[in-house]
Amino acid sequence: MHRIHWRRWLGGIGIAVLGASASDALAQSTLRIVPQADLKVLDTVWTTNNITSNHGYMVYDVLFAPNSKLDYVPQMVESYERSADGLTWKFKLRDGLSFHDGSPVTADDVVATIKRWALRIPTGKTLMSFGKEVVSTGAQTFEIRLTQPFGPVQAMLGNPENPLFITRAKEAALPPDQAITDPTGSGPFIMVTNEWVQGAKVVYKKNPAYKPRTEAPDAFSGGKVAKVDRVEWIVIPDANIATQALIRAEVDAIEIPPADLLPLMKRDPNIEVRVIDRIDTQAILRINHLAPPMNNPKIRQALLYLVGDQRDYLGSMVGNPEYEKPCWSIFICGTPFESTAGVGPWATGTKEQNLARAKELLKEGGYKGERIVLLDPADAHLAHTQAIVTAQKLKEAGINVDLQAVDWGTQTARRALKDDPEKNPRGWHVFHTWGGGLALGSPLTSPVVPTPCDGLNFFGWPCDETAEKIRLEFPMAATLDAQQKIIHRLQARLLEVVPYIPAGQFYAPVAYRKSLSGVIDATRLVLWNIEKKG
Repeated sequence: MHRIHWRRWLGGIGIAVLGASASDALAQSTLRIVPQADLKVLDTVWTTNNITSNHGYMVYDVLFAPNSKLDYVPQMVESYERSADGLTWKFKLRDGLSFHDGSPVTADDVVATIKRWALRIPTGKTLMSFGKEVVSTGAQTFEIRLTQPFGPVQAMLGNPENPLFITRAKEAALPPDQAITDPTGSGPFIMVTNEWVQGAKVVYKKNPAYKPRTEAPDAFSGGKVAKVDRVEWIVIPDANIATQALIRAEVDAIEIPPADLLPLMKRDPNIEVRVIDRIDTQAILRINHLAPPMNNPKIRQALLYLVGDQRDYLGSMVGNPEYEKPCWSIFICGTPFESTAGVGPWATGTKEQNLARAKELLKEGGYKGERIVLLDPADAHLAHTQAIVTAQKLKEAGINVDLQAVDWGTQTARRALKDDPEKNPRGWHVFHTWGGGLALGSPLTSPVVPTPCDGLNFFGWPCDETAEKIRLEFPMAATLDAQQKIIHRLQARLLEVVPYIPAGQFYAPVAYRKSLSGVIDATRLVLWNIEKKG
């Protein structure tokens, strides 16, 4: 793995031959896409970054996966059963599963992976808060034993936002705060590590030993058939250059095309611009609850008024009403758990009214001009544009903003730091990200909602035992009505303590050349089932 500067690399060789790293590769069918960001971390437990999860879907496989009806169905699992008392879940793996090194996938690998995942990922932590033990009972069989019944086990094991990717037991033996660096999985593609150039290119090849399920592909479920020999992620941070590369057929797809260039792409008869995720994506302003002055709830509540009706954020990220949806429901508008509980006047107030109230709250919280470090990942459009809007709003409220330009990988590393920025220059107060509505639409699968006081939850580490107690009532609710009542209580509490702030919902279309077929409707762009003509 080498690191080079992308501009020098593009300028030196010409974008038209980005994928021609070896002469034999030209004879293969090669799919070239511009990913949403540069890949810097391979471990989907160590980081929750979408780009790392995208990598995970290439090289790993999962136990369960959601189909287009949002039913969680077996993937690596052949069969399973639940005991009459609901306390024991038994699973059997499919025959023929093997890792890229040729070793079989065993129940021991699965058990070790679940245990590591449950130490860090909120979904796993929630599941195992009801768990007694996870044990292998044979080469292909394992059990999850609970202390009390917990219904949505399949959904927890198959959550597509922070997926449970099965690794070898030796990788799973690493502590969760130590990143896995060996990408050996059992998925439909194999990472070509000697061609990985950080900041420029990531390469995968078809896994000839992979045995897909026999069902047709359906969202994340069914047969994951690799229909191209080779996939190259071409990292092009400059949106204009990426768009021209797509128009000239030098790349085949852009995962998250910039909104302002969508009209140009739509005018090209050879390019398809399509929304494949119809559940919506939520923009997120995440706050460091450990670093003063953000550890004061009054200061965090002031930010609610600065975000206001969310339209400034949506306009900067998307800029097209067709794809935008202002929404203050923590658990996603348009889902069974949409709620207005706890939503205050900030959602409907004028900018002048909201700014005045924000200043009052800052004064009540004792804000004295302290520096607020706001991370700005300039190479990630959806986060970068949010950061620019937030910086302006903070300045208007009289806040001393330190807007720090970083790349996405640097933000990924820095957001794990709990240090006060006044004591560690790499510390932070606010960063922006986004998340898929499928996972964020439930208090059990959302990574940004848990507020336990153990310091092991999602970056920002909000601590509120009241909200956490309400959240853990959710899986015990027997009816939708009972669940919705819990949602209303939980959302009202969350908007009081403000673990994070939703900055609006939006659809994020993908753009690809019409020479591609088989692009699957799912909450993220997956690269199996895609064929390329010519």
